[in-house]
Amino acid sequence: MIRFLCSAKTKNSFPVTEQEIVFVGRSNVGKSSLLNALYHQKLAYTGKTPGKTRMINFFDIHGQYTAVDVPGYGYARRSDQELIEFGLMMDDYFSRTDKIRLVVMIVDSRIGFTADDKDMLDYLKESGLPYVIVANKIDKLSNNQLAKNKKELFNDQENIVYVSCLKKTNIDFLEKTIRSYLEVD
Repeated sequence: MIRFLCSAKTKNSFPVTEQEIVFVGRSNVGKSSLLNALYHQKLAYTGKTPGKTRMINFFDIHGQYTAVDVPGYGYARRSDQELIEFGLMMDDYFSRTDKIRLVVMIVDSRIGFTADDKDMLDYLKESGLPYVIVANKIDKLSNNQLAKNKKELFNDQENIVYVSCLKKTNIDFLEKTIRSYLEVD
C-alpha cells in the first residue's frame, strides 16, 4: 500500500524514515507525472502551471521506503522571500544524506540539461549522493530526434533512463533501477 505521510518545510517536521528516494527536477519537467506513472496512482498533482509543489511531500511505498517529492527548481515566478525559503528548505532536506538512497533527477529529453539542471548535477556529484538521470517526455520526439538528442544532449552521461510517462516506456526498468539502491525484500 502506498500512503501519503506528510508535507513539510522544515527539518523539524520531516517524518522519521529509514531510506528515501528523492525526485528532483526543474518546474514543469514532468516530475509529478513520473511519480504517478511509477507508482501507478495519482500521488502528485499535475497541471499546466509550473511551480505547484511548494513543500516537500513524503510518501510511504509499501512500508519499504519513502518517496520524496521536492518542489521543482528554476521557476521564476516566486518572490525573493519564497526563493530564500525554498533554498533553506532544500538545504534542510539534503542534510539528511544518511536517509537518501538515490536521487532521481528528471530532465526534459527534448531540451537536455538547463543551467539549473547542470547546477543540480554538479551538486549531486560534489555531495556524493547516488543519482540516476531520467530523460522524460520521449513520446514527444520521433525516433530519429530521440537518437539525435541522446547523442548530442546526453552523450557523456552515464546512468540515464529514457522514459515516457504517457506511454509508460521504461517505467518498469526505472522501478527496478530504484529498487537496486534499496534494502528491500
